[in-house]
Amino acid sequence: MAKLKITILERTFNPEIAETYGSAGFKQGRGFGPCPNFEDGQEFVLDGLSKPERFCNWAWADIHGAVRTVAFGGEHAYLKTRGAALVCCTDGMKPVIFKLERVESSAGPGRDIPED
Repeated sequence: MAKLKITILERTFNPEIAETYGSAGFKQGRGFGPCPNFEDGQEFVLDGLSKPERFCNWAWADIHGAVRTVAFGGEHAYLKTRGAALVCCTDGMKPVIFKLERVESSAGPGRDIPED
């Protein structure tokens, strides 16, 4: 199984949705804004399929299927880079976009697919 790198591409925030549906406690707390659990550009390297330390449990549950797919050699036809996936957590108010990529395997690291 390959090592994987998870990169936080972007923490997003939907203020109109958060204002409309967020509780008073949510609006006053540290959660009102982009996800406070990650930083844009932050990276995690996995050697196995275990959740990294301090990784959000909810986000891990959302992306774990894609982690397994990429780790075991799966490809995603929608990307120009082999051995990679773009996924996000399902937080409707402040989703986080993750890039998953194989960084070590018998096939080598993720590589761009030639364009026709």
